[in-house]
Amino acid sequence: MNLTKNEITAKGNTKIKFEVIHGHFTTNHSHVNRYIDMNEIKNNYKAAKETAKQLAGAIYSSVPVDAIICLESTRLVGAFLAEELSEGTRGINYGNDIYCITPEYMNNQIILRDNLQKIVRDKNVLLLVSSVSSGKSVQQAANCLNYYGGTLSGVCSIFSAVPEVHGIKINSVFHADDIPDYESYNPAKCPLCAAGKKIDAIVNSFGYTQTH
Repeated sequence: MNLTKNEITAKGNTKIKFEVIHGHFTTNHSHVNRYIDMNEIKNNYKAAKETAKQLAGAIYSSVPVDAIICLESTRLVGAFLAEELSEGTRGINYGNDIYCITPEYMNNQIILRDNLQKIVRDKNVLLLVSSVSSGKSVQQAANCLNYYGGTLSGVCSIFSAVPEVHGIKINSVFHADDIPDYESYNPAKCPLCAAGKKIDAIVNSFGYTQTH
């Protein structure tokens, strides 16, 4: 099955871009009418570095960071972001020794092993995700961080459909107005399902798998 695609470029930086695939998709938390393919940004070092610079510009002067929790395959972007905050900009994190960690999931819950907990306990932690649609993954990560004794100092995302989640501001490169027809639905109230449109693919941070 062929799905329609188009390319979106970041405002002010033509080196940051991703593909938007049109259809009916299911995620862990919602149904969406667009899948954002961030393969290049998350896996190409040049694109990842440019994305990190863009994110650092929004937070370097006001967000303290001791560690970055990298979710949804954002470790490469996270490493460059740590470098930008510590060495590239003379903000409040200049010279900091910033950790980048990727937590595990067990029974759909984020966990940190004993040897990683000390990295976040009593520390200022920045959460980095690839995409925010409903905001549930951000809230889940915030709850996890609170459990392990860390302080959520900020949230960065490559794309976010919402400006904040429960009062937590989302700093993102791409916003809802970059994809004006992007919609996220509660699976139980999805109008595409109600109209009888089949799910085109199951999607997550690793990619998509077509269902028919």
